[in-house]
Amino acid sequence: MQSRHVRTDRHSSRMNLSRASRWIWAAATVTVAATRIAVPTLAEPAADMPACFSAAALAGKPEEKAPQKGVHTYDQMPKRTPVASFMPVPYGLRGAIRRVALADPSRKLVALTFDMCEQPGERAGYDGAIIDYLRRENVKATLFVGGKWMRSHAERFEQLLDSPQFEIGNHSEAHRNLRLLDGQPLADEIEGPQRAYEAARASLLARQCRPAAQPPERLGLFRFPYGACNPQSLAAVNDAGLLAIQWDHSTGDPSPGQSAKAIANGMIRETTPGSILIAHANGRGWHTADALPIAIPKLRAMGFEFVTVSELLASGKPETVERCYNMHPGDTDKYDHFHASLTSKPARSAGSKEAPQ
Repeated sequence: MQSRHVRTDRHSSRMNLSRASRWIWAAATVTVAATRIAVPTLAEPAADMPACFSAAALAGKPEEKAPQKGVHTYDQMPKRTPVASFMPVPYGLRGAIRRVALADPSRKLVALTFDMCEQPGERAGYDGAIIDYLRRENVKATLFVGGKWMRSHAERFEQLLDSPQFEIGNHSEAHRNLRLLDGQPLADEIEGPQRAYEAARASLLARQCRPAAQPPERLGLFRFPYGACNPQSLAAVNDAGLLAIQWDHSTGDPSPGQSAKAIANGMIRETTPGSILIAHANGRGWHTADALPIAIPKLRAMGFEFVTVSELLASGKPETVERCYNMHPGDTDKYDHFHASLTSKPARSAGSKEAPQ
């Protein structure tokens, strides 16, 4: 099927809830034209085939958590190749989505999200304690993964693809500030994770095993590095068929001074029906693994149900804004000066060394 362009006139802004829900699921399952690229599909595995990963293989290892500096093995982006077909995001869903107004007020749905990004010159970590806890407690979550992280943690990423409770989102190729990019560098940051995802998906489906999940052909969600965007980059993401997902509560876990108790208390106090929460599982969520066993049981006792971002979006009306920000409009603009050497433009001034959202 060829990519379809969707009307973007003002009349389409009156799109009702059911239409929005249909687009969300249609975009996630759009088929691919045979003339563009051959995408592997799941064949029915034999009943006696083993699981793709044993419990021992899935278990996290403490030594995997810490990021490694000075590693350039995965800095080079792979060759540009065609990617799975997509539909541009329609007018009513364009912009930065911060939360969802639920259609059913009796349901207390919340989406827990984790960023797993990696910059050039490093190999970020894998926080197995977080992933193991989510699996053990059957907590659904959406993982926003960078293309470079997918390639540098190939085995772990295939395990995440094979976990039915996890949804994968696009977190850019190498966590560059998209506000400072345009042209091909901007396109590479958006498209790179899709290429890495398709390669990992093909590798998973080629295994002689019984997959536990059926990963879709294309990523449908995007999270901006640092939570920072401008009109140009936001439009580029939406034009690439990706919904831009922000959050309405940040755990603040990249700060070493944010204790497990403070993270948990914030989650319990600030979460409301339709919330999207952000944390990190790439070795930069300092005390998140200890906070989750405190916060999640209490939130469940309060009646909250954890769902993926796509499930949350399909359960109500996304609340969108025209600007990307952390907690207040303009508060992520400071990252224009953060690690500017990693972008296509030179630094204009020194920046903070504190890890951003």
